[in-house]
Amino acid sequence: MPVRGRFSRPRGGSRRSSTAPRPRARRPSTPWLYLAPALVVLGGLLVYPIYQLGLISVFHYTQAQVSGGEPTTFEGFGNYAELFGDGQFWEVLLATVVFAAACVVSTLAVGCALAVLLTRVRAVPRLALMLAALGAWATPAITGSTVWLFLFDADFGPVNRVLGLGDHSWTYGRFSAFFLVLLEVVWCSFPFVMVTVYAGIRAVPAEVLEAAALDGASQWRIWRSVLAPMLRPILVVVTIQSVIWDFKVFTQIYVMTGGGGIAGQNLVLNVYAYQKAFASSQYSLGAAIGVVMLLILLAVTLVYLRLLRRQGEEL
Repeated sequence: MPVRGRFSRPRGGSRRSSTAPRPRARRPSTPWLYLAPALVVLGGLLVYPIYQLGLISVFHYTQAQVSGGEPTTFEGFGNYAELFGDGQFWEVLLATVVFAAACVVSTLAVGCALAVLLTRVRAVPRLALMLAALGAWATPAITGSTVWLFLFDADFGPVNRVLGLGDHSWTYGRFSAFFLVLLEVVWCSFPFVMVTVYAGIRAVPAEVLEAAALDGASQWRIWRSVLAPMLRPILVVVTIQSVIWDFKVFTQIYVMTGGGGIAGQNLVLNVYAYQKAFASSQYSLGAAIGVVMLLILLAVTLVYLRLLRRQGEEL
């Protein structure tokens, strides 16, 4: 009988033949083939307009160049130098940053508070609140702005009658006009935060919240120490979205303050760019303002994400 060697193959089992087909390795370019249609659409809708915006910002481009009466000349960073040398630009930039920050903080506060409230009420009040919030979210910005103007109208508005303010004009003063626009922006923006945060809260295990309640934690303590850390990825998304939306507010300011308020006291960058590009026919300066806004938003988003990654958050 043949002696089984040390390395002989055991009986009763057979190894797979070396000629058996192996699963084909996926090529590194395969995911890009699936993403190609979406990338083409994004390139047409996003990359090309940004390229044209940057191109116009480095040329002298006014109504004379649009009509063909004068040739287009290359200015380089001349438009940016003129923009940065304008004192009004820095005033508008500061007003935009402060206004956007106030809108973001207010929207997040209202949205998160109502999201927590949705988890505490019964089904019927919850449904009513959700429908009311979605109705505000679905209302076009120009329609909502017109309704808020009527509510705070100096002659026929019900708010002045209830508060006993007589014929007080909310859009005459700079700060009162900004406050009125802030209320409208928060009204049409908080539903996104509310629905998103509410979905995140519902995904938190009930045992975690019950344990915190048994330990005697208050609702504010539960939110600050339990819910907020667990919902941090969701809060990151809604914060970045709110920063982008509120920094480039246009319709509410333009409609409610009549194009920027008295003597431009309620201008923000988007309205300021519109005035430069279309009211003054200085398209190159308007494009330069658009590029500056784009760079500011990119910088804010990247810095915020970098800080979160340093804290160990997975995004």
